[in-house]
Amino acid sequence: MTVYQPTLKQLQYLVALHEHGHFGRAAEACFVTQSTLSAGLRDLESLLGVTLVERTKRAVRFTPLGNQVVAKAHRILRETEELSELVQSSGKPLSGEVRMSVIPTIAPFLLPRMLPRLRRERPNLKLFLREEPSQQAIESLHHGRADCVLLALPYPTGEVEKETIELDAFFVAFPHDDPRNPPAEVSPEIIDENRLLLLEDGHCLKDHALAACNRPELRASATMIGTSLHTLVQMVDNGLGLTMLPEMALDAGILNGTNVVARPLLSANANREIALVWRKNSPRSDEFKMLADELRAG
Repeated sequence: MTVYQPTLKQLQYLVALHEHGHFGRAAEACFVTQSTLSAGLRDLESLLGVTLVERTKRAVRFTPLGNQVVAKAHRILRETEELSELVQSSGKPLSGEVRMSVIPTIAPFLLPRMLPRLRRERPNLKLFLREEPSQQAIESLHHGRADCVLLALPYPTGEVEKETIELDAFFVAFPHDDPRNPPAEVSPEIIDENRLLLLEDGHCLKDHALAACNRPELRASATMIGTSLHTLVQMVDNGLGLTMLPEMALDAGILNGTNVVARPLLSANANREIALVWRKNSPRSDEFKMLADELRAG
C-alpha cells in the first residue's frame, strides 16, 4: 500500500496562511497564485483526511487540529532549513546565501557603513537583507525565513545565540532655540515628559530609550507618534518637542540640514546593545560568528 506524505510546499502554504490569515497575502508570501495555494491546501487536507482550515467569506479560521499541524509544520520546515545549512556550512565559510533581518532603527544607519567592507572582504557572500520590526524579525528567525537577525537588545528572542556588535549610546535631541539651553550632558530628570516624542508602538527603540531614563512617568506622558527616526527629527526641528536618538543615527548624519541640537544622555544605562543573533545550535554558528566579526570591523 502506497502512503503519500505531505510535501514541504504544502506545509509552507499552510504555515503562510496561518501567519497571514488571508489567502491572497499568503500566496504573495509564497510567490504563487492564490488558486495554486488554495489547491495545495485542499490536497493536503484530502491527503490527511481532515479539515485544517475553516473557510468563510470574511475570515480564515484554523481548527484545533489545524493549529497542531501548523506547529508541527514549523518544526519540520525549520529542520529542513537546518539540513540545508549543514550542507552549506561544510563548504567555504561565509560564502553562498545568508538571509539577514535587520530592524528599522539600525538598517539605514549601520548597514551603509558596514556593507561596502563586507562586499570587499567576502565577495562570495550573497547577503539578502530584510528590514522588519523586532517581533517580526524574531518570528522570521524561528520560522526559518531568516538565518540571522541584527537587532537591539534587550529584547525577548527565545532560544538563540548572539554576538555583540557594539553599544549604541542615547542622545537627547532639542530644537535649537529650546528655552532650557541644554547642558553638555542631559540628566533624565530634566526631560520634559509633556514634550517628549517617541516612536509608535512596535519599535523596541522606544522601550530602550524609556528604560535608559528610568522614569516610569515618561511612558504615560510621552507622545508616541513617530513612524521613523527621520520623522521625529523633523518634528523636533519644527519646535514640536524633543526626542531621543541613538548615536549611530547621529554618526550617519540624521541631523544634517536641521538645526536640532543633540546632547548625550547622562544615565547608567544610556545605551542599547546591537547584536547579531541566530538559532541556537545552528550548524552555521561558526559562520555567523565570523559575520559578526566582519560587522564589528566595518
